[in-house]
Amino acid sequence: MRVKSIKRPVRFLAALVLLPGLAGCFVSPPGESSSDGGPSGSRLRVALAFPPAENFSPYGADATLLSRLGVTEGLTALDANGAATPALAQSWRRENDRTWRFTLREATFQDGTDVTPSAVAEALNRATKAKPVPAALAGVTLDAEADGSRGVRITTGAADPVLPMRLSSPTLAVLSPKAYGKKGAPTPVGTATGPFEITKADSGGSATLDRFDDYWGGLAHASGIDARFVKDGTARANAVRSGDVDIAEAIPVAQAATLDKETLKEAGTTRTTSLQLNTRTGPFKDPEVRAAARTAVDSSVIVKGVFEGYADPGAGIYGPAVTWAESRRVKPTGRVAAARPDGTRITLATYDNRPELPEVAQVVQQQLEKAGFEVKLQVREYSRLESDALEGKFDAFIGARNSLLDTGDPVGILASDYTCDGGYNLALLCDRKVDRAVAKADGTDGTGERQDAAMAAEAAVLGTDAVVPLAHQRIIAGVSTDVRGVVLDPYERALVGTGTRR
Repeated sequence: MRVKSIKRPVRFLAALVLLPGLAGCFVSPPGESSSDGGPSGSRLRVALAFPPAENFSPYGADATLLSRLGVTEGLTALDANGAATPALAQSWRRENDRTWRFTLREATFQDGTDVTPSAVAEALNRATKAKPVPAALAGVTLDAEADGSRGVRITTGAADPVLPMRLSSPTLAVLSPKAYGKKGAPTPVGTATGPFEITKADSGGSATLDRFDDYWGGLAHASGIDARFVKDGTARANAVRSGDVDIAEAIPVAQAATLDKETLKEAGTTRTTSLQLNTRTGPFKDPEVRAAARTAVDSSVIVKGVFEGYADPGAGIYGPAVTWAESRRVKPTGRVAAARPDGTRITLATYDNRPELPEVAQVVQQQLEKAGFEVKLQVREYSRLESDALEGKFDAFIGARNSLLDTGDPVGILASDYTCDGGYNLALLCDRKVDRAVAKADGTDGTGERQDAAMAAEAAVLGTDAVVPLAHQRIIAGVSTDVRGVVLDPYERALVGTGTRR
């Protein structure tokens, strides 16, 4: 029998800042009562697109699934401008280049034990030893230790000016000591801190969550969540139309028109669909041929024809959901004149896990062929495509990528995707000017200064024509007219919160 802790006063968590156009789609901050005066007690039926792939391990792809369902939290969260905001840590300060001290709020784990500095330090230190290492810690070393009754001191191997943002990653969620067994990944079942607790999960088809009554941010309105994992986008849309679910995420563009306007919700995301060109081998090793590909592509046709308006034309690596990007954008420099393709043969690849991508690839294929390229298109499931793409076996690749990655730091995607040592460098770009610009951005302190440096580095990347931004995607969700407070999060880390109710 779980021992309940004494109820603590409700405390406020700074919620995600509401983006323009999202009115009515955001949850009330934890601790704030809704207009109806209190929790309704109704359960929510939710259809999710991706089933757990790693038995709900917080260290991999399932981490975002856990945060979207309101199960896990980290020390910090992100607001809509990409800045760190309090979560389990109510405040923090930087003591020197490599050391930060975080002050914890009073909170309780779902197993009834208190969130203590030693428990938080253990959770973070365990994450650093995970295999493979969580994406938010790639290239980073840190050591956490308890400091007094409410403090956690974190020391990094090198200066890390974005540590508070890094700690917002779902892969660095804080779990109770009970979560960590002798073998295998930790379990979040009954050991997390969020407003909802997993009480039952099958082999991937569904999960049952109950409200966690001792949540530090206040009692959730919904008494629980019945989650179903439905891979097929048409089936998710049908479930909304039939009333079988209250909320369905990731409605395919092709299905959006089949939903009533009252049940269709959309918002900008930080995800960008791009054309990556192989700069190491093949025809696109020549920058003039890359320039020919860039000039051949018309992203407005893709936005209108494929995304049916549920996207914005490609403006850069960062799109309009990155609220500060457009005002700081720098014109690319170093671009060369386009060559004449004259029948140049190329292979173009994409994956079908996201249903729009094969259609995008077909449009790009047509545009490139009209410009004079001869294009062979390959479409596979992502897991059967990734290794070949990273090894440069295609001349061009179309994929969708979150431009703020796992930490919310704009420099992260530049370092991983466009530098000589980048771990996800599909363009196989190795350019000294780009590496210098990214390194300068990575070493820059101050939010505004770092954003300026990131945009200068973006300009350097775009100047190589290694990547052609095609579209900045929008969230499309199906939501019953009886439901209020769904969280349309531009970082795609949240979906259900304390104020989500029906």
